[in-house]
Amino acid sequence: MSTGESRGRPEAPYPYVGPDELREPIEQALRRVVDPEVAMTIVDVGLVYGVGVSDQTVSVTKTMTLAACPVADVIVEDVESELNRVVPEDLKIHVELVWQPAWTAERMSARAKAFMGW
Repeated sequence: MSTGESRGRPEAPYPYVGPDELREPIEQALRRVVDPEVAMTIVDVGLVYGVGVSDQTVSVTKTMTLAACPVADVIVEDVESELNRVVPEDLKIHVELVWQPAWTAERMSARAKAFMGW
């Protein structure tokens, strides 16, 4: 299992615990999920708090920018759909939506901040 750098690539913008061979496919899958309200990936917006892979489950802990976000269910479904494309079919996918710690703009990537003009 790996939680740090892998083969010279920088660490993901969220904690990852799991097999090294799934780290990149999972990150790429999460980068395909777009928050339609801000037109950026959930990774760039900083909505992914962590990913863990066990023998039976891929677990993603994520948040939304606002608790009253009208597209929360859509984004969770998109995460599940994208992960289903890249993880072994014997692994269950569990997406947990959390509110603590609260999301802040500091979680955004430099790319997202530049896109927003910050």
